[in-house]
Amino acid sequence: MSVANLLDPITAEGGATRFENLDNWLQGRTLYGGASALIAYTAAVRAFSDLPPLRAAQIAFVAPMTEDAELRREIVRQGRNVAQVRSEIWCEGKCALTAFWLFGTGREANAVHPAAPVADWPGSPDEAELAMTDKGPTFIQNNFEIKRAQDMRGPGDPVVRRWARLTQRDGLDPVSELILLGDVLPPGAMRAMKRQGPISSINWSFNLLETAPTTRDGWWLSENASQHADDGYSSERLRLWNADGKQVLDGMQCVAVFG
Repeated sequence: MSVANLLDPITAEGGATRFENLDNWLQGRTLYGGASALIAYTAAVRAFSDLPPLRAAQIAFVAPMTEDAELRREIVRQGRNVAQVRSEIWCEGKCALTAFWLFGTGREANAVHPAAPVADWPGSPDEAELAMTDKGPTFIQNNFEIKRAQDMRGPGDPVVRRWARLTQRDGLDPVSELILLGDVLPPGAMRAMKRQGPISSINWSFNLLETAPTTRDGWWLSENASQHADDGYSSERLRLWNADGKQVLDGMQCVAVFG
C-alpha cells in the first residue's frame, strides 16, 4: 500500500472513513505511529486548506487504530498569525489518537539562532551500509530504506542513529514526509535494555525548524536518544537532519519499555 493509497480515503468532510489494506503499515497490532500521525495531519489540512505553515505538533497515541475510523478535526483558535487545530482518530467509539497542530505565519525575525550542526557527522548516506535488511517491523520492510549512521552496534550509549528514506514518496509534500518518517527508529533506550522486550510509543511532540525542508535523494539522518529511562518508561529526544547536516526537526517522546 503506497503513501498515496494510505491518504486517499481522507476527505475535507472527515467523519466515518475506511482505510483498506493497512497491513503494510502495521507495527505490532496497531498502525505505525508516523502513519497514524500523518492521517491526523492530513485530515486537518484537507479540512482547513488556508492554514499557514506547520510549526509544531503534539501527538498522543492512545489506542490501536483499525481500518474503520472516524476522523474529527476542529480549529481551536485562529489568530492573526497562529492557528491551532485539533484532529483525532476514533475507532470503535473510542479515541485512538489525538493531535494538536500549531500553524504559524512567518514574521520578521527578532531572534536568530541557527541549530547547532550535527555532531559526529557520519558521512554521506551514499557511502553508508544498509541496515535492517529483511528484518524489523512490517512497516519498515515495506516502506523504508535504512542505512547505518554510527559505528556502535548492540548495547551501549542509549542512542540510535540511522539514515532513513521512504521507498515511495512521489507526490508527498516535505512536511508530510517528515511526519511519516520522524518516528521511524526504535528508541535509544533499546541499547540500555537488559533483555529484549516490546516497546511502544506513547506520545510524540516536535518543532519544525524548516517549514519547507529539503534534502538529497530523500535521505534524512534520524536520531533517537534516551535522556532518562526507569520504571518501564524512557524519555527520548528525536531529531532529524537533512543530507547536508542541517537540522530540520527537534522532538521528544515518551516510550513504554516492557519486558
